[in-house]
Amino acid sequence: MAAHLRYACLIGLLSLLPTLVLAEKPADTQALAGVETGKVAWDINMGDAKKLRLYLQVMAETYDDLKRQGVEPDMVFTFRGPSLPLISSEHADVPLDEIEHYEAVAEQIAALQQKPGVRMEACSIAARLFGVEAETLLPGIDFVGNTFVSQIGYQSKGYASIPIF
Repeated sequence: MAAHLRYACLIGLLSLLPTLVLAEKPADTQALAGVETGKVAWDINMGDAKKLRLYLQVMAETYDDLKRQGVEPDMVFTFRGPSLPLISSEHADVPLDEIEHYEAVAEQIAALQQKPGVRMEACSIAARLFGVEAETLLPGIDFVGNTFVSQIGYQSKGYASIPIF
């Protein structure tokens, strides 16, 4: 009898699993009250392709979360420092076991660029420091003079600056 009871409980719990998996995400009601546009300037200064791959997934989810809650995303991705080699098409010096992460980063960037309200910039100072040629930047990434200046400008226009290190 005890085995039948355990089996019944297990079946009952398993029947709840689809509900738990499909449960709607909580809302950000207080934070987004009165907000029509989600203006963010991502300050990306990370040299690890595997970590950037994860963060890009979270940034895409942030975009989707804003949309889901009726807020129009207005996102600028500003790449600087060691992130420049990660957004280059030149991978001659990349270890073979890391190539998949570089390719995934490129795919995620291309997917993000398809979303309305997304722009991307790369810092020419960082490119010079890290030996990245402007023509090797992934398509759709604008080459700018200085992303510190970009961050100042975007913050002056009401964009939240979120550092990604």
